[in-house]
Amino acid sequence: MLARIDLRGSRLPGVRELTGLLPRAGTDIDSVLATVRPICEDVRERGAEAVREITARFDGVDAEDFAVPQAALDDALASIDPALREALEEAVSRVRKVHADQRRTDVTTEVVPGGTVTERWVPVRRVGLYVPGGLAPLLSSVVMNVVPAQLAGVESIAVATPPQRDNGGLPDRGVLAACALLGVTEVYAVGGAQAIAVFGYGAGSCEPVDMVTGPGNVYVTAAKRLLRGLIGIDSEAGPTEVAILADDTADPVHVAADLISQAEHDPLAGAVLVTTSEQLADAVTALLPEQVAATKHSDRITTALGGSQSGVVLVDDLDAGLAVVDAYAAEHLEIQTRDAREVALRVRNAGAVFVGAWSPVSLGDYAAGSNHVLPTGGCARHSSGLSVQTFLRGIHLVDYDEQALAGVARHVDVLAHAEDLPAHAAAVAVRQR
Repeated sequence: MLARIDLRGSRLPGVRELTGLLPRAGTDIDSVLATVRPICEDVRERGAEAVREITARFDGVDAEDFAVPQAALDDALASIDPALREALEEAVSRVRKVHADQRRTDVTTEVVPGGTVTERWVPVRRVGLYVPGGLAPLLSSVVMNVVPAQLAGVESIAVATPPQRDNGGLPDRGVLAACALLGVTEVYAVGGAQAIAVFGYGAGSCEPVDMVTGPGNVYVTAAKRLLRGLIGIDSEAGPTEVAILADDTADPVHVAADLISQAEHDPLAGAVLVTTSEQLADAVTALLPEQVAATKHSDRITTALGGSQSGVVLVDDLDAGLAVVDAYAAEHLEIQTRDAREVALRVRNAGAVFVGAWSPVSLGDYAAGSNHVLPTGGCARHSSGLSVQTFLRGIHLVDYDEQALAGVARHVDVLAHAEDLPAHAAAVAVRQR
């Protein structure tokens, strides 16, 4: 079920070569831009009328107004299963606790007497949060998007999520309940590329937003790429992925279960085991067929685990294993080794790291307190997951008095002339007369 790559017994390839050797889901966003562009243009030109037609075509729902009524939000929350409400409340509490510590404070630096630079942290005014609803209605993504935006001080929050034919054209009831629980009153029953276009251009009662966050399929991602610049985006999310770095102390039952849990998301999901133990690899491989057969979404999982994006990588030692997982830069990385925390602290590239036998990725998906909107496709080499910081902008206030400007005027003059920009120098010199 899982292909093998054996990197033992020879010098480990360099990062570039290693990256090319490792399993990875291929996502060709460019290939769907030709499909997405006319959808976005249609929404820009015809607004709500276009949204209604596109939604009827793709989702089989024909609704005159895609704004979700407040009564539907209230009803979803009132009728939610008590155990699910309790779980949501606990998840919200934990995510709030972690993200509250991410809030930034303004800092003023006195460069010279009379000359200061203050860095202010200002929230984005209005954001659109996308919550997927395709293979699985990700009500947990409501929590992961809304909580950091609220803590950042975003004043206007809108959520878009696909309509469901079996729910009277409204979005998933769990998603609606999560929105209501968090006090989000602006929710739209629209999905896919058209949802991003609604956020970007405005349509119906939805005013344009300044930023869009949240994961989605390749069409959502393509729309985010297309509208980037008009709106800010968090990332171009690809298929989800997990890497597990394990040695001979890892429990193969745990490892197999964690690979399966991530593969459950999508047939394109990536599941990669990097291990120093061939015995562990054999045991995990032997366990997978029975465990997969016992799951609800066995077909989806089988496709994901058997695809080119998944596999087992054998390495000589943990140093080599760390080099491999840093080159892979997984969205989710589990460390199941001796001294797991010490090993985890050596990791440079990962969206989130899950330490030891009792910190599975599914904990982070729901109730660890961490955020599950994370960089995919190797982007963890340069990007972070969703956080309060995502919704804040640093703005410098430069405040110099006359004496402070005079003290640096000659240096500005020299630098401006070195760049052949004499008007820059003149803008300071004119103040020195």
